[in-house]
Amino acid sequence: MKIGNPADKPAGVVAGSPAAAEVAKAGQAQAAGATAGAADPSATVALSSTATSLLSGGAASEFDAEKVARMSEAIASGSFKINPEAIADKLIANAQELLVKVQA
Repeated sequence: MKIGNPADKPAGVVAGSPAAAEVAKAGQAQAAGATAGAADPSATVALSSTATSLLSGGAASEFDAEKVARMSEAIASGSFKINPEAIADKLIANAQELLVKVQA
């Protein structure tokens, strides 16, 4: 039983027919042309100035393993307290810092 047409064969082409051979040759030529030509512009990636500044600023930050251990212990023991004001203040400060970097 045949349901629909395979994606690699247009409707009305019977396998083994001369038309099917022509379709196969055209597909092979198209595939060869795509790989032999220049890179497809949609395959290239360009970072914006914002992304570049974020990447360059991220390398300067330091990792404090002791602080992570203290916080993990506090969370595990249930003594970790969330301070929403401090979180909001730091988010605003980070956003302001990022805006200054982008404008510079």
